[in-house]
Amino acid sequence: MRITLLYATLCLSVCCVPREPEPASIRPVKVTVAAGAASIDKNFAGMATPDDAVNLAFKLSGQVRDIPVAQGESVKKGALLAELDPRDVELQVSATRSAYEEARSQQQRMQRLLEHQAVSRQEAEAAATRYAQARSTYENTLDLLNDTRLRAPFAGVIERKYVANFERVQAGQSVLRLVAPETTTVEFTLPESGLVLLGDTATHFSVTFDNYRGRDFAARLKDYAKTSSDASGFPVSLTVENPDPGRYRISPGMSCTITLRRSDTVTDAVSLPVSAICAPADGGTWVWVVDADNRVERRDVVLGELFGSDRVTILRGVAPGERVVTAGVYRLRDGEKVRILK
Repeated sequence: MRITLLYATLCLSVCCVPREPEPASIRPVKVTVAAGAASIDKNFAGMATPDDAVNLAFKLSGQVRDIPVAQGESVKKGALLAELDPRDVELQVSATRSAYEEARSQQQRMQRLLEHQAVSRQEAEAAATRYAQARSTYENTLDLLNDTRLRAPFAGVIERKYVANFERVQAGQSVLRLVAPETTTVEFTLPESGLVLLGDTATHFSVTFDNYRGRDFAARLKDYAKTSSDASGFPVSLTVENPDPGRYRISPGMSCTITLRRSDTVTDAVSLPVSAICAPADGGTWVWVVDADNRVERRDVVLGELFGSDRVTILRGVAPGERVVTAGVYRLRDGEKVRILK
């Protein structure tokens, strides 16, 4: 019993000893300095498209006799790409040639008789008309004979073959697709909100290809569609300025990133990383500004537009040069002291 009382007395003595208060922990944070938004960059995924590309087709129907080129093969301008069986057209050429030669002979005979006044001028003129018609028909059938052969309108690569040998095709049916092997054109899709930027002289473009990372190519606006049929955006084409085509070969199908840069029309706006913005589900938008004593102040802000891959413009609420927290923004309290991580 005496031991128990002694133990209890010792415990009370220990519990009554005042403890030193633990120092308040200072939360470490990362900060950034609000920068002026003198220019805004917007990035878009794009792809190189051919400068010259065409689906080749015959002007007349018939059976394909031969396609002497393979898919992926490079061809020169004027090379034979495909031909139809010409027998039906050759028969037409023979018939129209006979009619043409007969009409020519009749016209020459009538001309001689007219010189001797053996026929009337009306008969001679009728013979001349028949001759002109026969010649036109004959020349048209010769053109049809030429049209039984498809030739390359420019040097390029056979991207695709749509038909095979001995297959029957209709007039205008695609037979081959020919594309230029190198290009200076890239295309991307621009949202509706960005259309106004295309008419701004302060808007500039640059292109970075996945194959040539670290090398930016200047580009200029080529054309763009003013309507969007599927509401997915507006197709825009750029012309890439390639200073060294021998070193940087740009081929159709190469993926790239297009950077659209323009001067900001709001001169007093600043830019911050998106990670600095507090925007909880229950409403409100603010950032934490760090003062000279390393204490945070909640500052309501008005957001502008997103640009680049991770930045946003701040129209009101933050001044250039102020320090703003960029990590752990949802754990801070107004007036809390923080430690700046370097």
